[in-house]
Amino acid sequence: MSILIDENTTFIVQGITGREAVNLTKECLEYGKGAKIVGGVTPGRKGRTVHGVPVFDSVEQCVEHHGGPIDGSVVTVPPAFCKDAVFEAIENGIKLIVIVTERIPRRDVAQMVELAEMRGARIIGPNCLGIMVPDVIKMGGIGGPARDAAKAYTPGPVGVMSRSGGMTTEISSTLTAAGLGQSTAVSIGGDAIIGSTYTELLPLFEADEQTEAIVIYSEPGGRMEAELARYVTENDCRLPIVAFMAGRFMDEMPGMSFGHAGTIVEGKEDTAAEKIARLEAAGITVAEEISEIPELVRERIGKEVRA
Repeated sequence: MSILIDENTTFIVQGITGREAVNLTKECLEYGKGAKIVGGVTPGRKGRTVHGVPVFDSVEQCVEHHGGPIDGSVVTVPPAFCKDAVFEAIENGIKLIVIVTERIPRRDVAQMVELAEMRGARIIGPNCLGIMVPDVIKMGGIGGPARDAAKAYTPGPVGVMSRSGGMTTEISSTLTAAGLGQSTAVSIGGDAIIGSTYTELLPLFEADEQTEAIVIYSEPGGRMEAELARYVTENDCRLPIVAFMAGRFMDEMPGMSFGHAGTIVEGKEDTAAEKIARLEAAGITVAEEISEIPELVRERIGKEVRA
């Protein structure tokens, strides 16, 4: 099993004729069982194809061509047009929106998330690489080219969630090397406002019979870890969670941000030390180094780690 997507998931790529989107489309089509990309959208480019995927002027045309509802969309359009693209997808019945685009204005993201909640849709991202179900399907640029993704990701019992797209693959590769595969890996996005947090995705992993443990990669900034710790404390979560907190040096550099827009520390609660304390108080194990993660997972689920 998996969460969010499976081999039958249909999706489109908005902004499909852009350079990065062309590569992303190819990677998804070639990975695993081959993604079911049923169309792409670039206004003014109707009639073209990208790696065999037909291009349309609008999401509505994609849905009409497909002959029924489409499950998801990967949004790769420039920041200024992203809100319109996401609104268009949601209003045409698409329920899973993976937003690759970064540097989207916060107000636009807030409005997109609000509309998604109103329409019963889910946003992953923005500023994310997407979702991976090892050996089955990837939705987004996660893992890179199919041959590389096949080396880093393998099927197994560990769910992975990460604010960093690259570290989603690094964590999964570390698990794979130790003989621990992944059920689903989700790059949730590194911006200050995102569509789906750890806490919002955790119940999906809890309901997945394949998943026996979760690994999260986190950073200073924001309150997602406090929210996760509170949820785990207040609910009877069946899954052990192992976390890695990057950027501990930032505690000595208040006001600094590295890499992601969401890593701005606005107060004590946002610091790495405070987040680690909250996670550990909730029974979540925090690894000192990424290399420790497989052994910590193994201890909690009784799986043998490959030397």
